[in-house]
Amino acid sequence: MRWHRWTKRLAGIVLSVALFGLAGWGGASTASADTQANLQLEAKSAILVEPTTGKVLYSMNPDVPLPPASMSKMMTEYLVLEALKQNKIKWDEKVPVSEYAFYVARIPDSAGVYLNAGEEHSVKDLYKAMAIASANDATVLLAEKVGGSEANFVKMMNEKAAQLGMKNSSFVTSTGLPANELGPYSYSNEPKENQMSARDAAILARALIRDFPEALEYSKIPRMVFREGTPNAIPKANYNWMLPGLPNTYPGVDGLKTGYTAAAGYCFTGTATRDGMRLISVVMGVKGQGGVSGETKRFAETKKLFDYGFSTYKLTKVLDKGATIAGSEAAPVKKGVELTVPAVTGSVATVVTKVGEEKKYKPTVVFNDLTAPIKKGQAIGKLTFKAEGAGNEEYLQPEDAQKGGIEIVANQDVEEASWIRLFFRGIIQFIKNLFANIVG
Repeated sequence: MRWHRWTKRLAGIVLSVALFGLAGWGGASTASADTQANLQLEAKSAILVEPTTGKVLYSMNPDVPLPPASMSKMMTEYLVLEALKQNKIKWDEKVPVSEYAFYVARIPDSAGVYLNAGEEHSVKDLYKAMAIASANDATVLLAEKVGGSEANFVKMMNEKAAQLGMKNSSFVTSTGLPANELGPYSYSNEPKENQMSARDAAILARALIRDFPEALEYSKIPRMVFREGTPNAIPKANYNWMLPGLPNTYPGVDGLKTGYTAAAGYCFTGTATRDGMRLISVVMGVKGQGGVSGETKRFAETKKLFDYGFSTYKLTKVLDKGATIAGSEAAPVKKGVELTVPAVTGSVATVVTKVGEEKKYKPTVVFNDLTAPIKKGQAIGKLTFKAEGAGNEEYLQPEDAQKGGIEIVANQDVEEASWIRLFFRGIIQFIKNLFANIVG
């Protein structure tokens, strides 16, 4: 009987240990793209990405939709810059202050530049107020200018989110202000908050600075003066305190967008460069703790991500543009005057590696099935790099993993061979095969 009790007790202990281990395993699988990183982030979700490759260096709950607050303005910035590129609006075009923008300017505790009825301001000044001072009044005025109304502009925001592959986002306002707090201009009570995941915020940030690099020329400005040179001039500091000269300065930071509402907590999509590598980070749902305000803490959490990313990873140039690849110097060509075509890299080959592991990455070449004629510079294959023994890597979007690597291009023309050349080539090959079979 004692032996039976002892074995039951042992079985219970073993089961408890097993369940504890399974719980720990499950947590590790969802906490981070790099299971070696333990950053102890105090946020609801986060992500760290190298944007040229889309490689995720760290993630925590990256696909959970959360209120992004004013990080929503990154989408407004994208659509405004797109409208400028398409010549639908112009930088120097004057925009009269609407009743709606005037109302938003007077919302208590709302970021803004206090637009007044009867004023008009240029698109550029309004954009700067939005990008630097997170001005809600300037934002809704731009939304009305581009979309005709904020409601129509919000439709454009959701359409663009779908085009960019943002799968866990939805917008109800251009600013990130809760839709049910807009008084007589409330047009949506359910849902009342914009939603965005950390991954989607990174997708949007990457698209913004990729498609419109000029966005960084504004987001990196630490201070501005609205209505400069007038009696009503208003000095404003950028809410991104990681910029030079602000309280949480971090070397290399040049963007991108903060956010706060009661529901969202403190959020920040940041970007910084060091040693030729740019990183994009997102933290969401940060709260104040231990006497540190949430407004400051979101930058402390971002610093953890940047410190980890820049100290652990580097962007390594493996091959120059126009370089030959050892062991794959030429690609076979069918029906050509030559049987092969010299192959070179179509662009600089770079790879995101862990510091000290650069030499572990080996090239893999896959040539296309080529038939003459071939033109110099024509894509003829793809070159990818992967670390020896590396497991599956996480990418920002599925297409990042699929499009990894660079194109290999032909380094000379190859003309199509005449039928007589192909005829005699076929005879010679037939004789070679016949002789080989006889000898064999």
